[in-house]
Amino acid sequence: MKGQVTIIGGGIVGLATALQLLRRNPGLSLRLLEKEDRLAAHQTGHNSGVIHSGIYYKPGSLKAQNCIRGYQLLVEFCRQEALPFELCGKVIVATDKAELPQLDMIHQRGVQNGLQGLKKLTQSELREHEPHVAGIAAVLVPQAGIVDYTLVAQAYARRIGELGGEILLNQKVTGIMRIGKKLHVQTGDQELKTDLLINCAGLYSDKVARMTGQELDLQIIPFRGEYYEVRPEKQHLINNLVYPVPDPNFPFLGVHFTRMIGGGIEAGPNAVLAFRREGYTKSAIDPREFLETLRWPGFQKVAAKYWRTGMGEYYRSFSKAAFTKALQKLLPEIRQQDLLPGGAGVRAQACDRHGGLVDDFLILESPGVVNVCNAPSPAATSSLSIGLTVAELAEKQLN
Repeated sequence: MKGQVTIIGGGIVGLATALQLLRRNPGLSLRLLEKEDRLAAHQTGHNSGVIHSGIYYKPGSLKAQNCIRGYQLLVEFCRQEALPFELCGKVIVATDKAELPQLDMIHQRGVQNGLQGLKKLTQSELREHEPHVAGIAAVLVPQAGIVDYTLVAQAYARRIGELGGEILLNQKVTGIMRIGKKLHVQTGDQELKTDLLINCAGLYSDKVARMTGQELDLQIIPFRGEYYEVRPEKQHLINNLVYPVPDPNFPFLGVHFTRMIGGGIEAGPNAVLAFRREGYTKSAIDPREFLETLRWPGFQKVAAKYWRTGMGEYYRSFSKAAFTKALQKLLPEIRQQDLLPGGAGVRAQACDRHGGLVDDFLILESPGVVNVCNAPSPAATSSLSIGLTVAELAEKQLN
């Protein structure tokens, strides 16, 4: 394969795509542009570090296919690179009879997606795994695990360098033009020519896609997820990963408990609208970006449909007591004083004009361009598989 490839975005998906292209095409001229002064600065570096099994996703969907394949590729990569990870397993817990049909559906999806060793747990069996967790039934998912995705991203970057790829930091893309057969990518201080452009810009993927001339009927809506950390003296209350049964109408998994690979237990996240795309705190506001969100017809429909859920999430954001109460459904012994302020992440959630929150990964093509327009969780777990999918599309274009 010949030609110059340029990738926009130094998160885990952009890096995995670069790595897969270079593995498959030794000697390829490839550069990756990242607007920050470091890699994995946004979604990759702010997530909870869970290795997802693929149990939640609709069989046959891009999320299901890429999560199952990506899981195997990620575990294999971590072993090869001696990166710390652990397949500790998780329980998905029903605390109410009304949640049992949804729990059964999740179990069935896991079976359809080829997961081995899934086990339905009775109340007493759940207590054997998580003695302090309240629930009437659960599903044990042995494949789930934990890792540090920033370390994974840095390992991808090392391999890219060894394979001859170039990573350029502090290169914010400000414009893209097509001149003849080449695309001209304008950054703050230079203009770069390329034969193929791959957009992995995450929270700004829609804006970059529009720069390439891609017609889009969607917009990225940023949702902030806030975490607490459990005090060291109360971390014995959780053994591994404990999740609730998710609301089937909402594309988030609900507040849960996550043991982290570097030690400690995280509790969260909630899901509140961020007032800027990289708004990691309550006070982070960009009036122009916030207005863009409010004006998007799809967001207006989402807000009208989910306003009760949204208000509940905001209440938990500002009230530690309310956040604690939500956690107590799973862990009755947890108290406000057991929770310390933790970090926050922002999820790039694509929303279409009609109010649909795009549930699956979304990859769009036009001549000379591949746009990864929606890659929320489980994109980190799926990264090497998404990278392979995008690499194959890129190769078809350049060949």
